Amino acid sequence: MDEKFQRSRREAFQVLIAAAAGLSFASSPVTAQTLGRSNQLVAYLTRSGNTRVVAEALSRNVGADLFEIRTAEPYPVDYEAHVDLAQRQRDAEATPRLAEGVSDMARYETVFLGFPIWGGALPAPIRTFVATHDLAGKILVPFITHGGYGTGSAPETLAAIAVDAQILQPFIQECDAERDTLRQISTWLADIDQEL
Repeated sequence: MDEKFQRSRREAFQVLIAAAAGLSFASSPVTAQTLGRSNQLVAYLTRSGNTRVVAEALSRNVGADLFEIRTAEPYPVDYEAHVDLAQRQRDAEATPRLAEGVSDMARYETVFLGFPIWGGALPAPIRTFVATHDLAGKILVPFITHGGYGTGSAPETLAAIAVDAQILQPFIQECDAERDTLRQISTWLADIDQEL
């Protein structure tokens, strides 16, 4: 049921984005790296798939290559365990090792950089991506997804670590309600507890 709910929510979000952009979405999964001949790159980090939807739409609209930022050691699937690890990494300003990097960053003039907000901050893997890829002189276009609490300190942190890039105004989208869903489930279970 949970997997079906997640898939339905993601599909509904894709339909909304498609309607807004006038696009149709293919249902095929995206590989970790789809690099072609473009001088534009869409690099993104996603946890639940919401940021991927935006990344794919951007890639199609501007004809950019697509690259998924993944850590060498995957994050926990469990939401609460993931949040705990992300907070510890944020507090330590950690830079976890990435599974792979962009092999020819020099050819890209524009980099669309997408990420969700984790704990009101820039996710640690994005710090790693910026630290391990030369963005000097490039146009950096952030696109940010969040679960209702806004962008937190992420834009300022990105500006502080990507000082040699020309950072444009970000696209910001609220598109995740996991924390609220977990709260609602807890409340509902408490309400029906005596009936179980």
